[in-house]
Amino acid sequence: MRQEKKTVVVGTVGAGYAARLHASGYEKVSKINVRLKTICDLNLTLANELKESFGYETATSDYDQMLADPEIQVIDIITPPFLHCDMAIKALEAGKHVIVEKPLTGYFGKKGEQNVGLTTPRSVMYDEILKTMDRLKEVVERTGGKFMYAENHVYATPVQRAAEILKARKSKILYMRGELSLNGSSSALAGRWNGTGGGILMRNGTHALSCMLWLKEQEAKNRGENISIQSVVADVGVTTACLTEYEKRHLLAHPEDVEDFSNMTVTFSDGTKGLTISSDTVLGGTRNYIDIYSNDGALQCNINPTDLLNSYFLDEEGMDDIEISQWLPLKTGWNKVWVSDEIIRGYTGELQSFMEAVAYDTEPESGFSLAYNTAKLLYAAYVSAEEGRRVSF
Repeated sequence: MRQEKKTVVVGTVGAGYAARLHASGYEKVSKINVRLKTICDLNLTLANELKESFGYETATSDYDQMLADPEIQVIDIITPPFLHCDMAIKALEAGKHVIVEKPLTGYFGKKGEQNVGLTTPRSVMYDEILKTMDRLKEVVERTGGKFMYAENHVYATPVQRAAEILKARKSKILYMRGELSLNGSSSALAGRWNGTGGGILMRNGTHALSCMLWLKEQEAKNRGENISIQSVVADVGVTTACLTEYEKRHLLAHPEDVEDFSNMTVTFSDGTKGLTISSDTVLGGTRNYIDIYSNDGALQCNINPTDLLNSYFLDEEGMDDIEISQWLPLKTGWNKVWVSDEIIRGYTGELQSFMEAVAYDTEPESGFSLAYNTAKLLYAAYVSAEEGRRVSF
């Protein structure tokens, strides 16, 4: 007898670029009916555009009104990071499960404070974000709501496949290197600490870091080992400070009180290492990969770009609405074309996992502990860079 599909009802808050990636991902979820009930954004015009594009039933600018809807089971929080924790707490208290975009949270300064990144010691920031996350942790544990951390790179198809192979071989990861670098950001908040809670380390370094933490978690389960985080050491800086305004003409990064370059090395309790690199000044397209070196092999996860489709054009006629590649200004010449990007970069996989977790009461691969440890390590890295020392746990 054919079993009837379960239905999960979703409300989304935030109608920006990432909301479109999530909405596209929901369309591809299989074996579960995803009902997109409400899209919420202070900009009701944006909310209505998303409603029409992806079939949400209603659009609103009232978050409380959405939370009061008894049909909605899951709140997908795709807002700027400074809103994540408060919105998640409110949703959990209202009896909802939550999906929270990366990063979980950050330090954004006190109300009205300017140039946060130039005036506030990183040790103060570190202490404050731990308090914020501990407050959220208490609510997650008390309410029993599912906390699903939308770190899409964990679900990226190359990373998932690498994890399968490592599990089958019971491999020991010795060293990982990951990078997500590009030319600036599409966000107007990206250059200010009070907008994003940091610079390129916070915005992009978080991806590779979460992947590495998750891969070592999987290794510990596969091999019956206890592996924890031992220490972090980092360096950050503004590499574009030496340039004249004319020399900056090709660069889209405009750091005001944040860094445009970062690297951090995590040491695990078994002595193995993970290195992340991020830069806002990389021309020629995105560099997005995770390299994994184990005791018995090597795996190179090319997340973006890939070589699935290469293109060459002499002009851009008829291509106004066609996105060829990320962060390249021209569609002419040779390009590595995006193919099924929402699948390869993990948006479809993460939402499949989250919908299954709600429908069948299972735990997602990317949950609260990964979100917590990632944010904790990012700010420990900032402390390390500012104070010139290794931070141990």
